[in-house]
Amino acid sequence: MMSPARNYRIIYTSFFIGLICAIFPLPIILNAFRPEWMILIIFYWVLALPQRVSIVHAFVLGLLQDLLLGSTLGTHALIFSILAYVVSINYQRIRHFTLVQTTLLVGVFVLVSKLSLYLLASSLQDIVLHRDYFWAIFTSMLIWPWFFLFMRFIRIYFKVV
Repeated sequence: MMSPARNYRIIYTSFFIGLICAIFPLPIILNAFRPEWMILIIFYWVLALPQRVSIVHAFVLGLLQDLLLGSTLGTHALIFSILAYVVSINYQRIRHFTLVQTTLLVGVFVLVSKLSLYLLASSLQDIVLHRDYFWAIFTSMLIWPWFFLFMRFIRIYFKVV
């Protein structure tokens, strides 16, 4: 059995990698296809270990992402917190979903996140909604099954409980 500090080290390492993936520079053409890494990571950890990864983690990660992306402080924090709350109160139900159902649920979460971010940003300034804005939903759904299996392998291999 691993110590709680080692468990958290694995979890926090995945958070750090997710934040790096969120800001890693991509060519302009590929930037629209960037998956929502932090949503995938928060969804996975809250689903897998709701007693270890909580709404507080999601809120702090959202604040960090807001700082890294230069977005309005608190927008990602609010959205990630709501995601963590919804998953944490329904984790027992969601765990019985098939991989296809969780993939669709990830798509819904990313869609709601993207729409919420747009509505919050457009209420503060004039911005134009491009159709490319929604490609992240499809790429997040596309990688979710492999991401889920990889994260489960990491959790089992490092005995994160």
